[in-house]
Amino acid sequence: MFEILTGTGLAVAAGLNAYIPLLILGLAGRFIEVVQLPPAWAWLSNDWVLVILAVLLVIEIVADKIPVVDSINDWIQTIVRPAAGGIAFGTGSTSETTVVTDPATFFSSNAWVPIATGILLALAVHATKMVVRPAMNAATAGVAAPVVSTLEDVSSVILSMLALLMPVLVIAALGGLLVGFVALFRRSRRRRAESRAIRI
Repeated sequence: MFEILTGTGLAVAAGLNAYIPLLILGLAGRFIEVVQLPPAWAWLSNDWVLVILAVLLVIEIVADKIPVVDSINDWIQTIVRPAAGGIAFGTGSTSETTVVTDPATFFSSNAWVPIATGILLALAVHATKMVVRPAMNAATAGVAAPVVSTLEDVSSVILSMLALLMPVLVIAALGGLLVGFVALFRRSRRRRAESRAIRI
């Protein structure tokens, strides 16, 4: 049960920002004794992988704060975030993905299920983000981009940390995230409606 919550929290965090949960997983596997990465995912704690993830995270953070550039970045991340979600869920759960050594047995052993679950979760969050962000940018003339992006990054960090350290709280965090997305979407629609009324 806790493993599923851990995987879910990490995958959803990857849907918000692909590199935050992977970097946190790698750093946790490297420096926190109670976090043991499965052998198949131990490469996440490699020095070069951590450096590359950190550089990609900085690029993502900057690009995601600039109106229009954030939308282009979202299109590029359509592949990256779900892939990161699959890796994060596969790492966070103690599934058999960690012990599959023969690629021919990958599908027959159901080792793909956690990875596919993580991909779908991250893709769902990413798709929601792609709908909400342009609406917010249009409603606020781009002013909301850095604010919303910062909230997404903070949410990704919190979800990743909770998933690793207190997975039972992931349920509450996911509920809060869902409420936040709905509130942002409604607010952007209301602002667009108000701006149309002013023009008329």
